[in-house]
Amino acid sequence: MTETVSSKASADGWNEPTKNLPPLEVRELPEPVPLGKLIGASVILLATALGSGELLIWPYITTQAGVGLLWLATLGFLSQYFLNMEIERYTLATGETAVTGFSRFWKPWGIVFALGAILPNAFPGWAASAATALTYITGWGESTIPWIVTVLLVSIGLAITVSPVVYNTIERVEMVLVVVILAFLLLAIIVATDLSAWTGIVTEAPQGIANFPRYVNEIGIATILGAIAFAGAGGANNLCQSNYIRDKGMGMGVHIPRIVSPITGEEEARPSTGYSFEVNEENMRRWDGWWKVANREQLLTFVTIGLLTLIGLSVLVASVLGEGTYGDPGSIEFIKEEAIALGEQIGVWFEYFFYIAAFAILFSTNIGIVDYVSRLTADSLKTGYLARSEFWSESKLYFVAAWIICIGGSIIIWSGIEPLFLLVIASSGGGVVMFLYSGMLIWLNRRILPDPIKIKGARLIVVAITFAVFAVLSTYLVYWYVNAALTGQL
Repeated sequence: MTETVSSKASADGWNEPTKNLPPLEVRELPEPVPLGKLIGASVILLATALGSGELLIWPYITTQAGVGLLWLATLGFLSQYFLNMEIERYTLATGETAVTGFSRFWKPWGIVFALGAILPNAFPGWAASAATALTYITGWGESTIPWIVTVLLVSIGLAITVSPVVYNTIERVEMVLVVVILAFLLLAIIVATDLSAWTGIVTEAPQGIANFPRYVNEIGIATILGAIAFAGAGGANNLCQSNYIRDKGMGMGVHIPRIVSPITGEEEARPSTGYSFEVNEENMRRWDGWWKVANREQLLTFVTIGLLTLIGLSVLVASVLGEGTYGDPGSIEFIKEEAIALGEQIGVWFEYFFYIAAFAILFSTNIGIVDYVSRLTADSLKTGYLARSEFWSESKLYFVAAWIICIGGSIIIWSGIEPLFLLVIASSGGGVVMFLYSGMLIWLNRRILPDPIKIKGARLIVVAITFAVFAVLSTYLVYWYVNAALTGQL
């Protein structure tokens, strides 16, 4: 990245570019709070993750290749943990989102990443899949799916519009849905999974590694890249971890205005540019406390629960269905096949419990997607382009973006594209976005932050490797799409 911006260097080692955005003001770093008060900072990210890789893409891959590829899901989750913590590092230290930090170097980065969130998620794949699960429960025909999707999306728009503090409402709703999901999964694992499917995660891994090129060819590079990217949240979604911990009041985020309803809340029109703190013994003690509790919260909420959920759902489908083709690559027919098999094995009531859990997973994901895309868009526009506007607060921009997504998704769903195909589009595009920001996070946290808190050591190596892996996969994906287009295979 070519450096063409002026910078403000301090005696403490802060060195933020100031051409595009104002310099960081000095404020006190607040005292860290106990882990118990922060549980939930990653729950929206977790809930958003559950409906893509966890319920659909990885179980679908399992029906095609068995459990021997689940090692890739583990690597995907762990890599996202390190990426998420680098996103959190910058926000804990400054209160700014990572995207705002990128915009300090080049103003249009905010628009680039906003488009990286909007374009893949303009396709309402999760809402369509949730609607499909609902038709399995009710017996309604496929012709009702566009109507159900429209109702779901409009309901999301209405719910967040009347929320005094949007983050609080989203967190509570997602927490309830996650509890329902985990209750189902725990019961399903106990009564329906086979020990051989669990041990196969390890014993079949060598075969999965050896046959990886064949699986890429059979399943598709877009699906594989999407599966790795969405083993966890994926795409631009991870970038919104900045917004979540900021609205949770973590670190210097406590100084930043929160998104509130323009109807029921008291909004602030000032931009969300951030602050720095003096590097001294007292503030470093506080920083160490924030960094420790943030890592623990992310490991507990996002990594542990998310990875166990993904593995549990994949093992469940392997135990019930085994390997084979269930529907075509553009459908979620295997979900119905799995539910029927569970009903035959346990009881009809469990078949419907599965559909309810599937609906909860997919609906929670769609809520999270509407929220994070709107947050990312609002933050980019307010901070980068509308900082001086007294009318356009980040809250107003958020609600405009949310309603555009809900209404636009309702229109798109009438095209009749299969739900899983929509998810592959979103997830493979997300992999390309992750390639971009994984490298930029290294630049951001080494360039702006003072030496005691910047990324270094093992974390630097892991994020650099992640950047290289996504670079290779994204390049191959682009090559595959170009070649497929030229040869008429799309």
